[in-house]
Amino acid sequence: MGRKTKRSLTSEDKELWGQVAGSAIPIRRSKLVEILETTPPPTRKREASVPLLPFSMGQNTNPLRSSSTDLKPSLGQSLAKAPVQMDKKSFTHMKRGRLAPEGRIDLHGMTLSEAHPALTSFILNAFTDRKRLVLVITGKGKDKPEYDFMPVQRGILRHQVPQWLRMAPLMHCVLQISQSHIKHGGEGAYYVYLRRQR
Repeated sequence: MGRKTKRSLTSEDKELWGQVAGSAIPIRRSKLVEILETTPPPTRKREASVPLLPFSMGQNTNPLRSSSTDLKPSLGQSLAKAPVQMDKKSFTHMKRGRLAPEGRIDLHGMTLSEAHPALTSFILNAFTDRKRLVLVITGKGKDKPEYDFMPVQRGILRHQVPQWLRMAPLMHCVLQISQSHIKHGGEGAYYVYLRRQR
């Protein structure tokens, strides 16, 4: 490429520049300072603040982990709030472990796909045999590792069994569900009180 040559202004360019320069009004230094002082500085968009989780120095230092490592409220509390459908005197005896179950099934160690049909068959057979109180053992579920910070549901069967008992076809057989007394398994088992056949 050839070397660029410097272009000189034509007479028309000089005339136009003279008109522009003649119409310009010079700004005094004091006026410039006044403009700069009255012009607000540009505002930066504030970043949304992230709320801090409370930190405790107690035994449970992980705020995401509850004492029972459950995502849902305590099953014992939810079952205790359920209305009593059976005879209250019999219910009190059952809760204190004074009623002996007439049958039991142990679902502990089964998968959901294995436990559901096993529970369904057991309850329907117990209802046909006119049994009133049966025990369903689910186990409490494994504890999660201390280093695992994600909240998880502890004891899938323990949470799922009451749902199955409240669904068809078992809901027509079941009158009351309650956490068992400690001598029958405590949190790892349920009393299932069946309806009387008519």
